[in-house]
Order: sequence, then structure tokens, then C-alpha cells
Amino acid sequence: MKLEQIYTGCLAQGAYYVESKGEAIVIDPLREVQPYIDKANADNAKIKYVFETHFHADFVSGHIDLAKKTGATIVYGPTTAKTGFEMHVASDGEIFNVGDVKIKVIHTPGHTMESSCYMLIDENGEEKALFTGDTLFIGDVGRPDLAQHVISDLTEEKLAGHLFESLHFKIKPLSDDLIVYPAHGAGSACGKKMSKETWDTLGNQKNTNYALRDGLTKDAFIQEVLHGLMPPPGYFPKNVLMNIQGYDSIDTVMERGHKALSPREFELVANETHALILDTRSASTFAKGFIPNSINIGIDGSFAVWVGTLIPDIKQEILVVADPGREDEVITRLARVGYDFTIGYLDGGINAWLGANKEVDIIPNITAHEFAEIEAQNPEIHIIDVRKKSEYDSEHIVGAENAPLDFVNETMKLVNPAKTYYVHCAGGYRSMSFASILKSRGFDNLINVDGGFKEIKDSGKFNLTDYVCPSTLL
Repeated sequence: MKLEQIYTGCLAQGAYYVESKGEAIVIDPLREVQPYIDKANADNAKIKYVFETHFHADFVSGHIDLAKKTGATIVYGPTTAKTGFEMHVASDGEIFNVGDVKIKVIHTPGHTMESSCYMLIDENGEEKALFTGDTLFIGDVGRPDLAQHVISDLTEEKLAGHLFESLHFKIKPLSDDLIVYPAHGAGSACGKKMSKETWDTLGNQKNTNYALRDGLTKDAFIQEVLHGLMPPPGYFPKNVLMNIQGYDSIDTVMERGHKALSPREFELVANETHALILDTRSASTFAKGFIPNSINIGIDGSFAVWVGTLIPDIKQEILVVADPGREDEVITRLARVGYDFTIGYLDGGINAWLGANKEVDIIPNITAHEFAEIEAQNPEIHIIDVRKKSEYDSEHIVGAENAPLDFVNETMKLVNPAKTYYVHCAGGYRSMSFASILKSRGFDNLINVDGGFKEIKDSGKFNLTDYVCPSTLL
């Protein structure tokens, strides 16, 4: 038997591949499915099943493409959802044979109503691993407020109650020796305080995870699991619907997006369409020169999450500016969260644009020490902190206003276009996105503080509020 966790950092997502005696399964595959097919081919194995722990909200699964390309059967736990593809609706406790091993379905509603865990039983009949999806994370549990955005009468309180029962009556009685393999780790918006670890024993989770502690009542659990929850990213319900209804093949998406455009062609397409120009270079590089009206979301940060948060229309046509050689990576990672309408990229990147003598904009970018000198000379300057409210509440520059990037369409109302603002986040990634979005909307007086709050604090030159431990990481 072979078991492999395939972890993708930008989504903090874990997919799983299990092979035994020439038969294989994939659990919660990402949109691009060829790597799973390659693994099976290398093992001389046939992918028999694609198991989905639930209808995902934070990414578009590759279940449909993988089934079409391999002949595998798509399996979900108990659900009444009408899907746009063929699938097997498993019953609670149903067992699937894969070579010499077995997969047992454990229905665990709460994160969503169809949420299910999958138990791996080895060749000797021993229960070895539990693939928990978004039901149980390492150090946390799945947020119970997502399904209500698709089914309105499913309140977060109802879902939290179901989740408590699933955890305490379905999962907690299982063996301490089981290895827990969740669908996400730290960095995902599907929970509040997940660990950086991507697996653990169930026994250790019983001892350390607040949601599994002895003596916890249902009412107390509901209150605790809902405390501090911020609204989920706006793209979540749209991804759920794509996972239920179906989507274009990833091959179609890549073909549509992989169009190399000269600067003249790029400019022409931009003017003739309503395409958004998305510049995926690093914040510091972007600041030095970019195509007017483009926005910056760096490919080397939490790219997929911020794309889903900052681009409200999932069918938005997108033109890409990327570091040369990374264009396909950008198109793929956009597709992972359902942004399937990339219509081309700037061939040769920004250097080609500069070589064609095309117009560029800049955003002033200063160091924390330069910022300190400016603030010392004029303590009345306007400072904007675009970190999450919990980060801001934990510690911030005295006098700084909080305008979280997550809700930029609302928080930008705090900005007066006639005034100059110094903008920072934790490290510089989010603040450049904020500045670029406002720049594209006519706000020209924004100066980015490179290195963000970390460099600001390390400089020791600013008056900061007393540190308070944040109650949530959302």
C-alpha cells in the first residue's frame, strides 16, 4: 500500500493518493489533475475512485476532469444535491474495496451537511488513517457558516450543532492511533486557528484540540466555534456551485488563457474588453513600474485566496502580467479558485512593455526607517493599516486607521483622495494590493511602506499600542 499527502501551500490544501495492488484513489483533488494521473501511471495503477469530503468552497476540485480522464467513480457522502455530473452517493458506513485495502465512509455533517470522513483500513484489517476533510483540522475544526450561503435555512448555529455531534459521537470514539489527515492547514480561511502541522494522531488531537476536549457541552462548543468568525471570502459560494454544477475542463481553461500578446496586442485587447489587468509580480518590483490601471496580487503570496477576495466577479476576463516563464502557473492558480477566463498574457512581461515605450505608473515605496523620519517631522500624517482587524487590534501604530484589504470596497471610503496616506500591512504584500486597487480608481496619493508592520516594529521608532493576544486569526 502507498499513501501520499499532496500539499499545496498557496491554498494550504491537502489532497491524498492511495494505491494498493494496481488500484488507486484520490481524495479532494485540485483542479489540475495530470499529476494524479502521472502518479497512477508510475505505479501501473488505475484510479478507481475520486473521493470528495464535501462540496468545497475555497477551491474548485478536479473531480470531474479526473473522472472523465480515468473512468474513476466520483464518491460523495450522503447528499440530496443535484449535480451536473454522475456520482455515487455513499451511505454512512459504506465500504469501498481498493486493491487489498478498504475505505469506509463516516458521515460527519457540520462544516457542510454532506461532509464525510474516509477511514483507511489496511491489508490486515487495521484502521490506519482518517481523512477528515474540513470536519477536523489539526488544532481546529471547519467553520460551520459556509453552507448557509448556499442553503439559507441552514444557520451557522444549526451547522455548529451538527458538527459537535459528528466530532463527539463519530470521531472521538475512534482509536487514538489513527493518523488524522485533514484537507487544510494554517493559512486556509476554512477555519480559525489551524496548526502548521499537516497531520497528527487522533489521540493527540483529543488532548490538544479545543473542540474535542472532555466535558465540552454542545452549547459551549457552538459559542466557541462561532466566536470571532469573520465573513468568508466572497468567492466561496461561487466555488461551491461550480463543484456541484460542473465547470469547463482545465484543458479548455489553459488553452483560452495561454495567448501570448505583444504590447500592442495587449493594449488593444485591454481597450476592447472589460478585462482586468492582473500583475502577479512581487510588490517591490511592481511598485517600480506597472501598466496603468493594473492591480497587484503577487503569485508568491496567498495568491488564490486574495484573487478570490479582491475580484468579485468569478467570470471576470483577466489579462495577466507575470514574470516570464510563470504565465501558465498563474493561469492554473487562477483556475484553482474558479477564475477561468484568463484571455491572454503580456509576452515578455513588463520589460517588453517598457521596450515598446508604453506608459507606466509607479507607487512610491519607502522603508520603515524613511517612514519613521517622515513621521518624526510631521506626527499628523495619515497612516492606513490594511491588516485584518484582529491583527490591528493586537498591536498597531498609535493613530493609524484600520482599513482591512479583505473589505477594500468598503474600507476605501476611509481614504480622502485629496490627502496623502502611508499604507502598510504585515510585510508589504497586502498593502501593495490595496494601493494598486485604489490607484486604479483614481487615488494617487498613496505611499507604501515596504516590509510592513514587522519592519515598523523592529525599527523601534514608532509609538505602538500595547500588545494584546488576538482572539482569532481570521
